[in-house]
Amino acid sequence: MDNKMEIIQLEWTKDCNIIIGQSHFIKTVEDIAEIMAGSVPGAKYGLAFNEASGPCLVRTEGNDPALIKDAEACALATKAGHSFYLVLGQGAYPINVLDRIKACPEVCRVFCATANPVQIIRVKSAQGAGIIGVIDGYSPKGVETDQDKADRKAMLRSFGYKF
Repeated sequence: MDNKMEIIQLEWTKDCNIIIGQSHFIKTVEDIAEIMAGSVPGAKYGLAFNEASGPCLVRTEGNDPALIKDAEACALATKAGHSFYLVLGQGAYPINVLDRIKACPEVCRVFCATANPVQIIRVKSAQGAGIIGVIDGYSPKGVETDQDKADRKAMLRSFGYKF
């Protein structure tokens, strides 16, 4: 099999966020589930982790069957070993859990945390596949104006992130 670079479009429930990362151990599944329970109690989520040795299964956790299926679909589409896909239900945001996920001992890196469309840049070889990057959303269309700046600040305050 020749080495091949591909772009994979991921799909998940509209208006939900996703965190995509790389870790090094199957324990990641339970540890991220515990982070979710401790950081945003009651938040709906689905998690999938691509095991990279042994039976090489997609391992899952979560408390919302549809979001678990979303995470599984992303994991299966990418097929990248030791990658994880955490789909957060409406009302749960990466800002609430990202620091704890990045501090998780198994997590090596976070590729993105977003509600934007995501494309995975994947390289595939005879051994397997890996993520080399992501395309998160769209390219800039210009520089913000004074009105755009005022709108940005108002939006952050409406979310309760600023006083």
